[in-house]
Amino acid sequence: MAAAQVAPDVTQAPSTDRLVAAVREAADRGAQLVVLPELAPSGYCFLDRKEAWAAGEALDGTSVTALRQVSQERSVTVVVGLPLREGDVLFNAAVVLEDGKVLGVYRKTHLWAREKLLFAAGEQGPLVVATRCGVVAVVVCYDLEFPELVRVAAEAGAEIVAAPVNWPNLDHPSDQLPIEVVKAQAAAAYYGVHVVVADRFGDERGTRWLGGSCIVAPSGYLVAGPATPPGQPAREALLLADIDPAVGRNKSLGDHNHRLRDRRESLYEVWSPPISLDDEPNPTLRIEVE
Repeated sequence: MAAAQVAPDVTQAPSTDRLVAAVREAADRGAQLVVLPELAPSGYCFLDRKEAWAAGEALDGTSVTALRQVSQERSVTVVVGLPLREGDVLFNAAVVLEDGKVLGVYRKTHLWAREKLLFAAGEQGPLVVATRCGVVAVVVCYDLEFPELVRVAAEAGAEIVAAPVNWPNLDHPSDQLPIEVVKAQAAAAYYGVHVVVADRFGDERGTRWLGGSCIVAPSGYLVAGPATPPGQPAREALLLADIDPAVGRNKSLGDHNHRLRDRRESLYEVWSPPISLDDEPNPTLRIEVE
C-alpha cells in the first residue's frame, strides 16, 4: 500500500496531473492501494463558499474521471479526497476507485474550523467497502480523532482504514511526533486495523501543512513514516509498506482478551447527573487551608 504526500494549492488548482502521476509511481513501485490527501484536486484554503463551490466537482468530473482511468490502467485501488458537488450541496468527501469504477463515496462527518462555513456535514458513518486489497474503511482527517468511527468500521469488518487528511502545522514541539500521528497510531491499536494516512505539505495562503503521512500496523506501531520526521521540513513523499490485510481481522490480544468482545457497553453511560453547559462557566473551587 502507499500514502502519497503531495501539495495541492487552491491558487494552482486543479492538481489532477500530479495526483495521476503519484498513483502511477506508486503502482510502478508495487502498491495495490494508493491513498491521496484530503481535497487533493482543489487545495484546502478557500476564501469563501463561492470559491469552494467553483472548485467542486461531481463524480463524473475531471479529477475523478482521470483517477478512475489510472485505477483501471494500473490495476490499483485509489482513495482520494475531493470537494464533491451533489445537487446544490457541497461535501468534503472521499471516493474509492477501482478498475475504473467508483466503489463508494464517503462524506466527512466531523467538519473542522471554517469547513463548517463551506461544506455540509455527512450524515452516515464510515464507508466500508470490499476491494482487491482487503476491506477498506474511509474517514477524512478530523474524523480520525473520534475513536467511535474506527470502532464502527472495525465491527463492520474493516481491515484497513484509509484517511485522506490535511493536517495544519500547529507549532508542534520539534523533538516529538505530531499528536495527529500519535492519534492515528492509537486508532490502529485500539481496534486492530491498519491505518493509512495521506497528508499534504507546503504553504497555502498562510497555512503551513504538517506532512505527517504515515502507515500504521494493527499493533499501533509505525511501519512507514511519518513522512516528515520531527524537526524536519515537510516535503513531497511516497510512503510504501507491505501489509497483510488478514492481520486486521484478528482482534485477539493474547489468549484471554479481544479488542471488540471485551467492551462492556452497559458501563459506558453516564450514571451521575451530567454537568449542564448552561450553568455558570468555570466555577471556582475554593479550598481553605488552616
